[in-house]
Amino acid sequence: MSIAHTASRDGKSSCVTGIFLHNPPAGMTEKPIQLGLAGLGTVGSGVYETLCRNHALLEARSKIPFRLKRIAVRNLEKPRETVVPRELLTDDWQDLVNDPEIDIIIELIGGTRQAYDLVTLALRAGKPVVTGNKALLAEYGAEIFKLSAEMGTPIYFEASAGGGIPIIQSLQNSLICNHINSIVGIINGTSNYILSAMGEHGADYADALAQAQKLGFAEEDPSLDVNGWDAAHKALILAMLAYGTTISPDKIYVRGIENITSRDFEFAKKLGYTIKLLVVIRYHEGQEDALELRVQPCFVHDWHILASVNGVFNAISVNGDIVGETLFYGRGAGKNPTASAVISDIITAMRESRYPEYHTGFNPYAKACGIMHINDTVTPYYVRFQVADQPGVIAEIARILATFGIGISATSSAPSHIDEGGAPWNDLVFILHSCPWGQLQKALEEITRISCVAAEPRVLRIEHLLPQS
Repeated sequence: MSIAHTASRDGKSSCVTGIFLHNPPAGMTEKPIQLGLAGLGTVGSGVYETLCRNHALLEARSKIPFRLKRIAVRNLEKPRETVVPRELLTDDWQDLVNDPEIDIIIELIGGTRQAYDLVTLALRAGKPVVTGNKALLAEYGAEIFKLSAEMGTPIYFEASAGGGIPIIQSLQNSLICNHINSIVGIINGTSNYILSAMGEHGADYADALAQAQKLGFAEEDPSLDVNGWDAAHKALILAMLAYGTTISPDKIYVRGIENITSRDFEFAKKLGYTIKLLVVIRYHEGQEDALELRVQPCFVHDWHILASVNGVFNAISVNGDIVGETLFYGRGAGKNPTASAVISDIITAMRESRYPEYHTGFNPYAKACGIMHINDTVTPYYVRFQVADQPGVIAEIARILATFGIGISATSSAPSHIDEGGAPWNDLVFILHSCPWGQLQKALEEITRISCVAAEPRVLRIEHLLPQS
């Protein structure tokens, strides 16, 4: 018996027996493509519900009949908001790979080890894979893409970066004639929500995080979001697509937002900036180590469009040598936006299963790309010191910076606090001209030896981005 599902416009799903609920559109092949879904969590349930609700629309637009034959879950007895016929469920994902009638595997179980086993077995079995697993591709991408090429079986991963933003297909197809000069953007909604709350409402980090968790925008353990590694996994995927080669996670420089304070936002606003967690990917032509690859909180000019990307929204700016500057904006995560990206890949996989030699799953096309050492990357900087209120401290810091060839473009200060002995300490901010990161680190080492400088300075890059209308 085969199961097909429909849903009315009010979202209530039903299931009936039979391959089709209607006559297939004209020209459609009678035999349906059969899908196996692994995972029925937030995204998996969104995929299932959308396939039910918009089944007829998807068949009409793709001209390909399909049905969801099997869903693998960890616990068959777990209560679920999404009602699924019991006969569709299995608690063994290998049932999907071993079923000769299942043509395409959708991996949404998360994690890396079990997902790796599922994906590689599916590829070896000649079953195309659709996944949204950014951690899997960041850690095992080189092996998986090599296997995909060897087996001639594609893997699709639009949902792995940017949620509902179609950035993967844009890099693979729409921008195919471009050498990519840079990709700069906001691709973690949790961090962006926290920073937006701090910048717009003056919240401190702990309160902004608690609010994000209360609203469901942050996990109970938000580590991967706030420490920058969720964005880094996505950055590795984008860099791989833009430059045609896999890059190992140890090559990317990553810093999170945990140490950003409301005081930093006060100075940023005063100086005409806001703070965003940015992915920065830049190609430097003519240099042996050509690719700049980093994730970190940065000052962004308040006139730039990225400064106005707030809440859980993402935005990715791509600069190509032919197209120039482009911007992709939308919800970067969530049940429905991510499900939309997954289903886009499912339809692509179904279409390309008819002509497998033309598949758009990733095939490496370039040699290994040299990665610029973080110490050689160059930007202006915001540096905030806590200093004792003593004569000559500004002059001494300026002298050391000058010794290392670092210029000062602006300074600012504000009273900070009174210590236990009654002595005043001030926040002293320097806006520095562009210099290599390694050069600045050497200067800061010497500055922190000054007795009237209290603690390790707060350092944020200032990203000089092109204006966008």
